[in-house]
Amino acid sequence: EVQLVESGGGLVQPGGSLRLSCAASGFTFGSYDMSWVRQAPGEGPEWVSGILSGGGSTDYADSAKGRFTISRDNAKNTLYLQMNSLKPEDTAVYYCVTGRIGIVRKDPARSGYRGQGTQVTVSS
Repeated sequence: EVQLVESGGGLVQPGGSLRLSCAASGFTFGSYDMSWVRQAPGEGPEWVSGILSGGGSTDYADSAKGRFTISRDNAKNTLYLQMNSLKPEDTAVYYCVTGRIGIVRKDPARSGYRGQGTQVTVSS
């Protein structure tokens, strides 16, 4: 059974940091490109960042550049998202997903496997 389990979300003040994790099982994690996608209340899903299967290349949405860092540990089957300088507009449910980055970036709905998400709330 494929599972993606996100964790690390929570309530943080503006300017704060969080580190999200996504534990994968049931598939060959190291063979899949991975992305983080977020969805705010009442809005559609937004691609945030992606990383190639080998971890050698990363990409970010403009909203995340310079503040977020995606990484992965294929030996631990885990994906990460370090989020710094958080803003209220970063408030959303964050999901880890599989899928080719070029496709998911354009249409997050075309991602493959997806976890249940972790809530990130940025508020004072």
